[in-house]
Amino acid sequence: MTDKSLTRRRFLGTGAAAGAGALLGAAPAAEAAKKKRPAKKKRKPVPKKRPRSADVIVVGAGFAGLTAARQVVKAGKSVLVVEARDRVGGRVWNHELPGGDFSERGGTFAGPTQDHILQLAKDYGVDTFDTYNTGNNVFVSGGNRQVYPSDGPTGTAPPDPTIAPDLVKVVAQLDQMSTQVPVDAPWRSSSAADWDGQTLETWIKANSSNPDFQRLTAAATRPIFGAEPRELSLLFVLFYIASSGNEKNAGTFERNFNTADGAQQWRFAGGSQTIAFKMAAQELKRRIFLNRPVRRIVQTGSGVRVITDNLELRGKRVIVAIPPALAARIDYAPLLDFQRDQLTQRLGQGSLTKVAATYDRPFWRADGYNGTAVNADGLVSATFDDSPNRPDGPGIIFGFVGGDQCRRYARMSESARRDQVLKEFATFWGDKMLKPTDFFETTWAAEQWSRGCPVGIWPPGLMLAYGEELRAVQGRIHWAGTETSNYWNGYIDGAVRSGERAAAEALSEL
Repeated sequence: MTDKSLTRRRFLGTGAAAGAGALLGAAPAAEAAKKKRPAKKKRKPVPKKRPRSADVIVVGAGFAGLTAARQVVKAGKSVLVVEARDRVGGRVWNHELPGGDFSERGGTFAGPTQDHILQLAKDYGVDTFDTYNTGNNVFVSGGNRQVYPSDGPTGTAPPDPTIAPDLVKVVAQLDQMSTQVPVDAPWRSSSAADWDGQTLETWIKANSSNPDFQRLTAAATRPIFGAEPRELSLLFVLFYIASSGNEKNAGTFERNFNTADGAQQWRFAGGSQTIAFKMAAQELKRRIFLNRPVRRIVQTGSGVRVITDNLELRGKRVIVAIPPALAARIDYAPLLDFQRDQLTQRLGQGSLTKVAATYDRPFWRADGYNGTAVNADGLVSATFDDSPNRPDGPGIIFGFVGGDQCRRYARMSESARRDQVLKEFATFWGDKMLKPTDFFETTWAAEQWSRGCPVGIWPPGLMLAYGEELRAVQGRIHWAGTETSNYWNGYIDGAVRSGERAAAEALSEL
């Protein structure tokens, strides 16, 4: 099968408007105008580089793609990685601060049962350290501010007595229901039709009575998913809870949401992207092509052709290790099964902006706060202390702006966004927060090669209809990315796991 198999309809559908004009023929007036113009010097065509070949081609140099490539190398096979960005790491991205310290614009944390990313860090000599969690959390709701210890019975969640009954009951119910969801195929749950037929919002309203608790639900889904409760299939949420564990430990909501004994327990020395840098430099040197967005993937009887701007890679198998929403923008020949296309049409990314403010020192610690806040009122739904692991270092607070608040944030001017975030930080920890030494933001939905964060969002009905297509091999094409992981879906650990799985699939076919 070759490019010649393209139909006339697909050729016209993917051609540029100027190309359509050439096909239809120029108008007489345009032809006359052309004759009067001075002849232009012909530019020498840019020579295309010779095709490069390897056993496996990997699309995407995030943690999923880098892990897949590493596994191929470890198996003694050849691999080439092509990446659209000018860097490795994908949705994991360090932000360098003056003095050589780092914050993170994207994925930051690791926690218990995230064994695969922790092993990867150990393999490359990247140390972990505890996320700062000593002192009090802050909770703001309905204009009221509440302070509570981080080691209380509710963990990161607020122990507000007015919402506690609903909180305890709902979390227990969700945890119990999630045990009935197979992490490798949630659509096969005996209750899949019921749970995938409703949103988290409708289920919460049917199983709780306190409006303040219902507002708190959105404060949880915005940072976790970059989405509102009304956008999330209940089945997807139950799967997400079930995936917050490993083969020996059942997932729980608490492990996903909490800092202590939860997904936010540890950070990586030098920033989480350091691991990706080391992978690229130590085992994948001269195997990665940056600034090369993939335009087409062509499957033939003998292999695959991965076509980028001015470069073509050829292999026996290809691993597409990018979010489904981006994978859908590649042109495939022959066309993928319609079920796969229907899935990726509907599986969009979450809407999330990460904001951060830097100070000379983490002064909130001396005031008895740990930098964690949960906010049901404003733009920033949750915050964490992201300061470097040294006593004389700067203080950094980052926060998540997700779902409706992310969309609202994007409509504000740059100065208004900054002022509003700092005003909310001041509500949490005092007016000293109004004068940072630096402020930066990362709107992941505006990133061309991410289109959202932290994970693909499954609306009602999608898992039941097309969940089987998520990891289904399409000829010589395998799929990776955190969205395809059975455990820690949406996290760095999930990305690493997905790369290991996809590489094993591809290697088994060589």
